[in-house]
Amino acid sequence: MAPGDASGDDGGDERNLDGTAPAPKKPRSFWKELPLLIGIALVLALLIKSFLVQAFSIPSDSMQNTLQQGDRVLVDKLTPWFGSEPERGEVVVFHDPDKWLAGEPTPNPNAIQTALSWIGLMPSSEEKDLIKRVVGVAGDTIECKGTGPLKVNGKALNEASYVYPGNTPCTMDDAGGQFKVKVPEGKIWVMGDHRQNSLDSRYHQQDKHKGFVPVDNVVGRAIVVAWPPTRWSTLPVPDTFDQNLSAAAPGALGLAGALPLVLWRRRRLTVGNTRVSGSRTAG
Repeated sequence: MAPGDASGDDGGDERNLDGTAPAPKKPRSFWKELPLLIGIALVLALLIKSFLVQAFSIPSDSMQNTLQQGDRVLVDKLTPWFGSEPERGEVVVFHDPDKWLAGEPTPNPNAIQTALSWIGLMPSSEEKDLIKRVVGVAGDTIECKGTGPLKVNGKALNEASYVYPGNTPCTMDDAGGQFKVKVPEGKIWVMGDHRQNSLDSRYHQQDKHKGFVPVDNVVGRAIVVAWPPTRWSTLPVPDTFDQNLSAAAPGALGLAGALPLVLWRRRRLTVGNTRVSGSRTAG
């Protein structure tokens, strides 16, 4: 083999054409790798925002004292992808169903805030989202009379643990404070914890959804108050929703009502047959 032939068997080491060992490659500088690291971080942040968790800011006092204006909450966006639907007692973020936020001022973020909201580190000012507590799901009958209590399928809720101190569960006004509604399929009924300061389902019964929120509008469930640090807390479902609030199926109600009648009729026929049989024997 000719001297300097780079294809020769030299133990697997690559050689320069003059037979000398190549100089070791210098590691790329941090500043050259920084754009790549930033790009990866942005992609991951976008994926997390789109499919896992997103931060939202609380814009009003309608959920006091559970949430305060200015709190940042983390919203679980993953479980809806697996077919999970909102449940009673959960605090959910949802897109404006039908101009609920009409007339509300729109924030004017600066460039940094816009960039942070784009990657999910801050809530978007362009999205018209609200946050309320789910009170009723499909099939439920929700009712408010007088000052309360609020009833779900005829069962009273004990809301003292989350309704704003000094508020009553139901309001006496005729604009929506007194109601009885049945939640249709694919919808939920939502109310704010600050009952006397929340324009929720009660006050939008004239819109195209009659105050109900389509399940498809739900972004996800708020699970944690993440900011400020002094306000850090989870957002569990209150114990009052652990009672059996499900609406009885019409078929089950019909069967329950018919059963005593069937038993009575059967007993009557049995007694009648005994009398006829005895008469024949005596004859």
